[in-house]
Amino acid sequence: MKTSLGLLHLEFHILQATSLKDKRRLVKSFKDRIAGRFNVSIAEVDAQDNRHRAILAVAMVGSDPAYLAGALQKIVNAATMHRDMILSASEVEWL
Repeated sequence: MKTSLGLLHLEFHILQATSLKDKRRLVKSFKDRIAGRFNVSIAEVDAQDNRHRAILAVAMVGSDPAYLAGALQKIVNAATMHRDMILSASEVEWL
């Protein structure tokens, strides 16, 4: 069997957050929306104590790397359209 794993890292700047509570609310909303829409696993993996920065990892497993690449690109596109967080960097890693 052929299995591919795509790992997407997203780095956001969150200018509106006045506290960590604000940041966590925005990040949780984004994570829930992406996980529900794209059926992926998503977690905040770094900068948890920085109220103006969030680094998320998105994992997607499948048998067709081309499909995974397209789906991960759709997630990047959705991240760029988010109104409360500014996407500053994205990187895809294949495992």
